[in-house]
Amino acid sequence: MNFLFHMLLSGDDDQLLVGNFMGDFVKGLLEERFPPRIRQGVALHRRIDSFASRDDLFQQSRRRLSPDYGLYRGVLVDLFYDHFLVNEWNNWSEEPFDRYLARTRAVIDQYRADLPERLQPLVPTIFEELLPSYGGVAGIAKALERMSRRVTRPNPLAGGEAELVLFHEELRGDFNRFMPAIRRCADEYIRSLKEE
Repeated sequence: MNFLFHMLLSGDDDQLLVGNFMGDFVKGLLEERFPPRIRQGVALHRRIDSFASRDDLFQQSRRRLSPDYGLYRGVLVDLFYDHFLVNEWNNWSEEPFDRYLARTRAVIDQYRADLPERLQPLVPTIFEELLPSYGGVAGIAKALERMSRRVTRPNPLAGGEAELVLFHEELRGDFNRFMPAIRRCADEYIRSLKEE
């Protein structure tokens, strides 16, 4: 899951960050299930995913990968984009990566009770193991292996890092062209919340 990508696009609002972080774990209508700003963060997460699903560059990245991965190509691209984000972090954030992880982990811990139950025990793994390792292909491989085991039906995720190696430069180019557009989309949504 592309936690880092979503977190970075949350701006400087802690509750938007929490909602965006947990977006993949929240299904269905939001109604009154969470505090308002956290609900808006989940809505931001969904808006980002919706934008990506329609965006030509993101879809181009998906098409670069082997058709053998089927619908999982989107999952792979999500994770590969987190890989590029870690490696090019200084292009997208003024805050050093290690400091960013420590700060956002503190925010997530502060709102831990608001997280979906099945996400709560994963927080240490996400911040201490997964995100710090995403800069290397081995870290992506480990994340895909973990994901593969968590999906109940047979899937091709384990070993998917081979596609990252095979199409590294092409995917990196897609990512760098996609980031300004998705950042504008997220910023416009956040700005609209402030104007309400």
